[in-house]
Amino acid sequence: MPRIPLTWLAEHVELPDDLTAERLAADLVRVGLEEEAVHPAAVTGPLVVGRVVERVPEPQKNGKTINWCQVDVGDHNGTAEDGTRTPRGIVCGAHNFDVGDHVVVALPGTVLPGPFAIASRKTYGHVSDGMICSSRELGLGDDHDGIIVLAQLGIEAAPGTDARALLGLGDEVLEINVTPDRGYCFAMRGVAREYSHATGAVFTDRGLAAPGADADVATTGGFPVEVRDEAPIHGVPGADRFVARVVRGIDASAPSPSWMQQRLTQAGMRPISLAVDVTNYVMLDLGQPLHAYDLASLTAPITVRRARAGERLTTLDGVDRALDAEDLLITDGPDAARVIGLAGVMGGADTEVSATTTDVLVEAAHFDPVTVARTARRHKLPSEAAKRFERGVDPQLPRVAVARVVELLVEHGGGTPDPVLTDVDATTPAPVLRLPLALPSRLIGLDLDAATVTGYLRAIGCTVGEVAGTGEDAVVAVTVPTWRPDLAAPVDLVEEVARLHGYDAIPSVAPRSPVGLGLTPAQRRRRRVADALAGSGWVETLSYPFVGTAQLDALALPADDARRTMLRLANPMSAEQPYLRTSLLVTLLETARRNVARGASDLAVFEVGAVTLPRPGTPAAPVPPVAERPSADVLDAIRAAVPAQPRQVAGVLTGQREPAGWWGAGRPADHADAIDAVRLLGETLGVELVVEADADRAPWHPGRCARFRTTHGALVGHAGELHPNVVRALGLPARACAFEVDLDVLLAAAPAGEVVAREVSTFPVAKEDVALVVSADVPVAEVLAAVRAGAAASPTGDVLESARLFDVYTGEQVGEGHRSLAFALRLRAADRTLTADETAAVRAAVVEEAERRFGATLRA
Repeated sequence: MPRIPLTWLAEHVELPDDLTAERLAADLVRVGLEEEAVHPAAVTGPLVVGRVVERVPEPQKNGKTINWCQVDVGDHNGTAEDGTRTPRGIVCGAHNFDVGDHVVVALPGTVLPGPFAIASRKTYGHVSDGMICSSRELGLGDDHDGIIVLAQLGIEAAPGTDARALLGLGDEVLEINVTPDRGYCFAMRGVAREYSHATGAVFTDRGLAAPGADADVATTGGFPVEVRDEAPIHGVPGADRFVARVVRGIDASAPSPSWMQQRLTQAGMRPISLAVDVTNYVMLDLGQPLHAYDLASLTAPITVRRARAGERLTTLDGVDRALDAEDLLITDGPDAARVIGLAGVMGGADTEVSATTTDVLVEAAHFDPVTVARTARRHKLPSEAAKRFERGVDPQLPRVAVARVVELLVEHGGGTPDPVLTDVDATTPAPVLRLPLALPSRLIGLDLDAATVTGYLRAIGCTVGEVAGTGEDAVVAVTVPTWRPDLAAPVDLVEEVARLHGYDAIPSVAPRSPVGLGLTPAQRRRRRVADALAGSGWVETLSYPFVGTAQLDALALPADDARRTMLRLANPMSAEQPYLRTSLLVTLLETARRNVARGASDLAVFEVGAVTLPRPGTPAAPVPPVAERPSADVLDAIRAAVPAQPRQVAGVLTGQREPAGWWGAGRPADHADAIDAVRLLGETLGVELVVEADADRAPWHPGRCARFRTTHGALVGHAGELHPNVVRALGLPARACAFEVDLDVLLAAAPAGEVVAREVSTFPVAKEDVALVVSADVPVAEVLAAVRAGAAASPTGDVLESARLFDVYTGEQVGEGHRSLAFALRLRAADRTLTADETAAVRAAVVEEAERRFGATLRA
């Protein structure tokens, strides 16, 4: 985020003398620039100019030599008994100053960056009444070898003068948040323009307002430059302007001026060297990224081209990078063989300016935002230059910025600029938009006349033509400014009109809610599913849909399991979880594991969410162009490449399902609870489910897993106890249970329309219990189905209201290999009270059907 020192901003726009960072933030927010932070002054308290009147070197036992100094600090001097003013005594370990030098003194009460509070203290046998400061101690740079001597910085001031004002250390700095479409506000020039819009202050454009800075310089015969882009992205060349000029005989080791170092530091940049500091300063000032090359390391011509297979580059940060065919490069040499920079992102280490450099080539170019953005993200290199280029840089700035850099290099490093420069210019004219003058009023909701609309457009830099037509048909041609590439349609101009008019001046009108609309039937059913589970004691959770193969391994999924075919993310949040889940249970179990690890062992959690099921062999989706609407074929190809994303419902049970208390012992959760949860979902949606045993479905226990299907055979899901190995791998309590259901299958099987409740009979219920002895390998669900079928086929009619298993017995009385299943039947007729003979007939029909299907016998 750009940082705005107030004194720097004042060079572009008139600021009130009493302006504070808070007030500036309030002014800028009115035009859409939000405050990120206010950074207070770097130094607080009495930081003053001092004159050294005496310096006495004193060797110490540790081998060091300190200086006992008497420093005149003007009105801040001490007072002797006779009323005369006396210099302050200060201990200093530096030796790069002498008597008569003017230095910077931090008096007691000063707080330096760190924060580091200054106080009088006894040291080396003296009471040091303050501190003589170095650049590093003041946060002005990394120089800690000696203290600041003001004469060396070209500063003259009397003792006692406020040094914070001289060095800019008392400035507040405002940090702002810039939206992607306002890239020009990454410079003082752009922010100053917006402050002018907000307050009406006089703005002086120091960018394009001075195009004659190098008007007499020839543009032929300069350093050779070629721009070749044989593979433009979406047909847009990677570079359409390249300006370069040579400055010879500079002293590259000369320090940057203190004011420049101070401003760079305030803006959040570290001063490095004269050439680098000057290019960074101009970039922050005008918004044009620049680069300085050591001319001696270059071989003509410079060529801008796309990368070739196998090319690499060591960038200025010391990282060796493998280049991609989409990367736009700066190269040199007759065959453009040597790569010397990533265009618009970062230069290479081979051609950087060093302390021995004498001749410098200064470059400023205009690069395609898409090309730069892709390169910066591909190499994870979000440089200051890339931030600006990917948001759009003014194509008319390169020549102005180069002229300013050359001026500063000559002023502070000596040297002579070549009488010629290179300007390869293939830029296109700024677009002309036809704006209906009635459009702003219609979209904003205010009555704005033509003069007001065109006045706002001229204020932002647009050139407005003559009005064509009258009344509602009036249209005006608007040429957008070159620094606003975001203005691409008439509605963009309307947005600018609204912004400058003031969002606070636009009335708020609540839209009228249309009658009769609401949730769709499918949405209501999905909500009923969640409500039913929550009403049964389950807690809904939400997990991230990202998984890794280690999570699937923990569930013991076979290598050929379809759930292992996952879609990999191009830019995952974590390298350990680079895939989209194919099973909701995978991420829900991770939620359960985390809760159990934190002490919550009694869980009943569920989640409703989507999974991603890629189809093997599906081609990748094409990347559509960003500058135009994709064609119908491209959109169809994108839709075809989107994988299926069905909704699932999953739940996990651990620990106690019913807690113990004064009412008695608790009950641990078991596989029946998970199975009942799925049955509850079916009942809620009015879907009849068929339950079957499933001995081969990971991650469930082979003998305690149920498979659910619809009456038409569609697989709904699974429920039961988790495999002991899975429970151990996840660190869950023993005999943890889970279910996973395809909600879309359930919804598709649900009856159309709303489920209508049956009329409740007013006649009493009749109770019959029946205990059937069957083979131990017969599933309970199949016996229960036989019970219901027998009851429905009885002579009494279909009077079965419910059938519930309430006891399972194995032992000598039923014989080895058999078990007794006891069912509680609840019978009720809608039109009469059932007689004993009728209920007995139902009971007999149930036994007969069970005997026919499984050879069941009635337990004595």
